[in-house]
Amino acid sequence: MPEEAPMKNLVCEKSRKALQFIEDVTRNADEVQSKVLAEILSRNANVEYLQRYGLKGNKADRETFKKVMPVVSYEDLKPDIDRIANGDTCQIICSQPISEFLTSSGTSAGERKLMPTIEEELGRRSLLYSLLMPVMNQFVPGLDRGKGMYFLFIKSEAKTPGGLLARPVLTSYYKSSYFRDRPYDPYNNYTSPNETILCQDSYQSMYSQLLCGLYQNYDVLRVGAVFASGFIRAIKFLEKHWIMLCNDIRNGTIDPKISDPSVREAVLKILKPNQKLADFVEAECTRESWKGIITRLWPNTKYIDVIVTGTMSQYIPTLDYYCDGLPLVCTMYASSECYFGLNLNPLSKPSEVSYTLIPTMAYFEFLPVNRKNGLINSITAPTSLDQKKDEELVDLVDVKLGEEYELVVTTYAGLYRYRVGDILRVAGFKNKAPQFNFVCRKNVVLSIDSDKTDEVELQNAVQNAANHLLPFGASLTEYTSYADTSKIPGHYVLFWEICLSGTTPIPPSVFEDCCLAIEESLNSVYRQGRVSDKSIGPLEIRITERGTFDKLMDFALSQGASINQYKAPRCVKYAPIIELLNSRVVSNYISPKCPKWVPGHKQWCTSN
Repeated sequence: MPEEAPMKNLVCEKSRKALQFIEDVTRNADEVQSKVLAEILSRNANVEYLQRYGLKGNKADRETFKKVMPVVSYEDLKPDIDRIANGDTCQIICSQPISEFLTSSGTSAGERKLMPTIEEELGRRSLLYSLLMPVMNQFVPGLDRGKGMYFLFIKSEAKTPGGLLARPVLTSYYKSSYFRDRPYDPYNNYTSPNETILCQDSYQSMYSQLLCGLYQNYDVLRVGAVFASGFIRAIKFLEKHWIMLCNDIRNGTIDPKISDPSVREAVLKILKPNQKLADFVEAECTRESWKGIITRLWPNTKYIDVIVTGTMSQYIPTLDYYCDGLPLVCTMYASSECYFGLNLNPLSKPSEVSYTLIPTMAYFEFLPVNRKNGLINSITAPTSLDQKKDEELVDLVDVKLGEEYELVVTTYAGLYRYRVGDILRVAGFKNKAPQFNFVCRKNVVLSIDSDKTDEVELQNAVQNAANHLLPFGASLTEYTSYADTSKIPGHYVLFWEICLSGTTPIPPSVFEDCCLAIEESLNSVYRQGRVSDKSIGPLEIRITERGTFDKLMDFALSQGASINQYKAPRCVKYAPIIELLNSRVVSNYISPKCPKWVPGHKQWCTSN
């Protein structure tokens, strides 16, 4: 007991300093932002990218930066990114060496975007993680008396032709010393040993993490995953494998399918035969309903830590069912480009979640946007900005309450006035720093997990598939889509209305080929979700009666849409519309197999 007191005092002091840090940087947000930009520019004074626009980085001020530097998208940066990926070690965008690329869930030409990063960014990300529990402990005390059961996974990585690693940001973080060699902290004590998280095989990783979580069930005070979809996948995995898990708990063994030696060793250090616990888990899993299964198996759980903002909000009803109304907590806001901020009111309702941007993370600007209200939101901000639009950008402290903006960042790792693509709404302020609701990802129409499919990509994929109908004298009249998450994994559903001018019937195999053709045409993030992560189910096409889309238009007009401006939506989310479409389905077809996918970019695979 005497040894615990110094540790508790140390943790309390760390928490106090973390909260004071948040207070200081939000109170002096503009000064901090000015200092961050000056530091980025002075460090990178001699890089090609800044000199290309005539910016003398070591002498540049904020006004000059805004005047001469363009606001850019990924396509603008791609030539420079490709140079670095191919092995050019010149100081192109950053004075520090690019240590690796972080692969974004956003795509360009069907491949994951490559976000440059530098070694010190790991420290910045680690800082943001260190702020989460001090904030959370203000709302849910006593979290140091138990453990967190978090389902965390690494994903596949590849090497660019120049030899740099390309991998998701969380894979990079979990494999770093900041995570692997983190000092003991009672507020960040997990049920999963590092070896189970770092296991490349997703089945072995999930099984072993669940086994450890079940074995330590009474120690668990909080549960979570990165995304809501990932947490629900863990529940579905439990539903399928609980008999094997119970057997291992009962005998203190681990199933032979778990073959990774380091995973087996780490789990067997924890596991001892426990007949009573195995009987308890079995009794709960054999009950007629799985409603509240989380609170039944882990009875001391205080909240669920998952992202349920943006497209993840579609999983809230499912989470509520399994978690029996436990608070759903979104703790932080981050991306491959940059870690942005955190939720200072973590027990707020999912619909009211707002994130406070931490001014030390990057230099933030905001592009005002206008959104059209219709069956699906669309962003009217152009993809490339002229000088007049550049001048509309506002600084962090100058955003207006209730207004919506696209986030633009300048990072320490070499992104300058880069459009992230996230649409945010100002919900309030913490001192001088604004707090934002996440509204949506720009132009995304379909998403199940980390995939993001936009309207143009969907249109091209559907067009490719519809060509399969031509030999039968048929054509696609109209279509729409939705992300069906009623089962796990969720899957894309397309409603097709077709026109038959020929007499030859269309075999079911042709429509199945259409499903696969769409999947083959979608981006690598979607295909990885289908092939490797198993986080997305097979795509489905539902053929509707003729006149269905006329009925859809009638419905939209009855809801107040203008007949002059109406066009069929390419994605629907409103339940009555989905019901209308489903009521007119005459047949449905499922993709017969997985699309092709390999780690890395296509051009790397062909050039090696």
